[in-house]
Amino acid sequence: QVRLVESGGGLVQAGGSLRLSCAASGRAFSHYAVGWFRQAPGKEREFVAAITWTGGSTHYADSVKVRFTISRDNTENTVYLQMNSLKPEDTAVYSCADQDPSLYGSKWGGDFGSWGQGTQVTVSA
Repeated sequence: QVRLVESGGGLVQAGGSLRLSCAASGRAFSHYAVGWFRQAPGKEREFVAAITWTGGSTHYADSVKVRFTISRDNTENTVYLQMNSLKPEDTAVYSCADQDPSLYGSKWGGDFGSWGQGTQVTVSA
């Protein structure tokens, strides 16, 4: 069983940047796709981005495309989410989750397996 731990969240002004990390332990997820989701208060969880286990393919929600970049380092069992040009509407708890490679492309949370606890991102106006 894999344990995922997110870090890198914090408070940043609009226009600023943050880099989130998702570290895996217990079982390497080098053969799994990994996705990032976010959930703002009072809103449903939404897909943000995902990456294949090789890193050769990525896909994003339209709301973050161009501003966010997902990447991974399988030697470190870590997936990253670089977030630039942050907006107040990006404020949310960000969580990562692994995904069976056969399900890659799906943005539905139910198609993801192990989840981390999340890290808070707050963007002030």
